[in-house]
Amino acid sequence: MITVTALPAFNDNYLWLLTHNGAAAVVDPGDGEVVLTALRARSLHLAAILITHHHGDHTGGIAALRAAYPNVPVYGPGAEADRISGLTEMLVGGDRIEIAALGAAFEIIAVPGHTLGHIAYYNAPSTAPGDESKPLLFCGDTLFAGGCGRLFEGTAAQMYTSLAQLSALPAETRVYCAHEYTLSNLDFATAVEPKNTALAAEVQRVKQLRADGVPSVPTTIGHERALNPFLRSSEPILAAAVSAHEGKTQADPVAVFAALRRWKDGYRPRNTL
Repeated sequence: MITVTALPAFNDNYLWLLTHNGAAAVVDPGDGEVVLTALRARSLHLAAILITHHHGDHTGGIAALRAAYPNVPVYGPGAEADRISGLTEMLVGGDRIEIAALGAAFEIIAVPGHTLGHIAYYNAPSTAPGDESKPLLFCGDTLFAGGCGRLFEGTAAQMYTSLAQLSALPAETRVYCAHEYTLSNLDFATAVEPKNTALAAEVQRVKQLRADGVPSVPTTIGHERALNPFLRSSEPILAAAVSAHEGKTQADPVAVFAALRRWKDGYRPRNTL
């Protein structure tokens, strides 16, 4: 069974450290020294680096890690290989990789939207009797707790399709996103649905986690299906909210999603969280 540990970096990034029997892999190591410090403290050997997309806060530590572990494979999106220095293994959606040192395999899901070549790593549990592990999803900046990534390169239709793929994963899938954005995302979600009591309860739960210094992630796919407005753009209440906000009727789910993303892009968080 893989153990997953959050390594905080920068202002709000999480670098995810996966460990098993003295071996480790890291997802989106924006800061190499943070990872090296964690490896030394835990007496771990780095067996793999997994990259979701080309942004520097996800790739900036590759050089330092490869200097310490020259033979470590660096997996990442082949479509962005020219923008990721140090990539050794080019991946596309539908690929499957095995990291023997972790005893784990990952399916690669293409999730364009935030960037055009963005990928996610999905680890399904084994079917062995007695294995109670949960599915794991490392989705970079595509899906967040309560939100989704900005459309820096892709279209709303692409991101809608990408999120639909992730939403279709098993409800118990644990979602490891790359930023601590949950409270600001929930602030926006409650502005969209001010009468949603489940969102109000979630705000209080996350506020307590953060007050205790505990990350608000991972979340789960089932949890996001219930609360995340960007996974619920086919619901009439979301269509009504964006139609009222924009002053014109929006009914098509992709159009509703695009309107939500525009709204969020210009939204200024309230001082209530």
